[in-house]
Amino acid sequence: MQSPPVLIAGAGIGGLSLALTLHEIGVPCLVLESVATLKPLGVGINLQPNAVRELYEMGFGPGHLDKIGVQTQEFALVGLNGKDVYAEPRGLKAGYRWPQYSVHRGGLQMLLYRATLERLGERAVRTGARVMGYRNHAGGVTVLAEQGTGKRLEIEGSLLVGADGLHSAVRAQMHPRQPPIQWGGAIMWRGVTRGVPIRTGASFVGFGTHRQRVVFYPISRPDPASGLADINWIAEITVDNAGGWQDGDWNKKARHEDFMHHFEQWTQDWIDVPAMLRGAADVYEYPMIDRDPVPTWVDGNVALLGDAAHVMYPTGSNGGSQAIIDARVLGATMLTHGVTPAALRNYDAKLCKDVSALVLRNRGAGPFGLLNLLDERCGGVFDDIEDVIPRAERDAFMRGYRAAAGFAMEQLNASSPILARGAGTVTRAKG
Repeated sequence: MQSPPVLIAGAGIGGLSLALTLHEIGVPCLVLESVATLKPLGVGINLQPNAVRELYEMGFGPGHLDKIGVQTQEFALVGLNGKDVYAEPRGLKAGYRWPQYSVHRGGLQMLLYRATLERLGERAVRTGARVMGYRNHAGGVTVLAEQGTGKRLEIEGSLLVGADGLHSAVRAQMHPRQPPIQWGGAIMWRGVTRGVPIRTGASFVGFGTHRQRVVFYPISRPDPASGLADINWIAEITVDNAGGWQDGDWNKKARHEDFMHHFEQWTQDWIDVPAMLRGAADVYEYPMIDRDPVPTWVDGNVALLGDAAHVMYPTGSNGGSQAIIDARVLGATMLTHGVTPAALRNYDAKLCKDVSALVLRNRGAGPFGLLNLLDERCGGVFDDIEDVIPRAERDAFMRGYRAAAGFAMEQLNASSPILARGAGTVTRAKG
């Protein structure tokens, strides 16, 4: 008799990456997704080379990723006076064996979703089924779910992986005394505008100060006729967070007049920020939030993955990348330990401590910490950045961040994939 499948709560980037990984190593699984119909929602995200390597191993090469995004060539921080604070090549231009990609989040999710249905079958993803909780027992786990009609379901699985995001019901049961969502005072408005890419044509640019900035980068190739591409942008300010986030809405449609006054004077000869912001048809408002790390991502036959395990500030562009890495590490531990709690414990030991440190590092501004340092030393106003933060110090700062985030070039280029194609299939009885 076949063992029950591994149950995955959530059909986001992490959950679908895990489903494809488990199929690759011969482990049956079922994805339970709360929404009735998956749609390509969201805006731009960045995929670091360590995650792109794993996508390649999953069968998604440039022919797939170039259709949903752009190979990033540069990371740049620019002060409010329009002068460069720091710039470095990224991806292939920096010497990595794999590119960095700026993609539309929904485009990536739908790419993974279509592949899941094609490889695992149409029944591999059950939509309209929200995971509400679980019961551990000796033979596996019972998942408690609810359909949109209100009907309650009990589904048997060998293991449960909670990839159900920021408001994870699996994490809430695993850690019932966890602190509330943490908001540090930053508010983001996000949109996509048609425009001409600047600098390299595929640059990720952070422009402004540590308390008020705009981040923008292209997520599509320029149209050959017009030269215009989809430019993903984030406009951000930091306010007093003493009273907490009062809105109650973690993702809402906003009006331009809600935030444009913060950026009306932000024009340079190389960028017209007000025009870029006004050019977006739809704008969404988000508080920049994370959760305090938890000591473990595992409870018996249940594990957390992706944002459910480690939702983090987007300052380091690590969220989507880390979800993919999580899925591949969990697949690799199952190759060693089988579909067992031991595999979950090994996954937890490999990732939880280090990724929790990354969550806190991103809360401290991640790579944008250079702008904090600039403010401390000169109030953000400078003639020559070398007189404020010498190049050697800037380079050391960014090397430290790349190492902490798992994409230091020398180590990554020299390492093997977490789970290479053809690595084998799982013996479920391993202990």
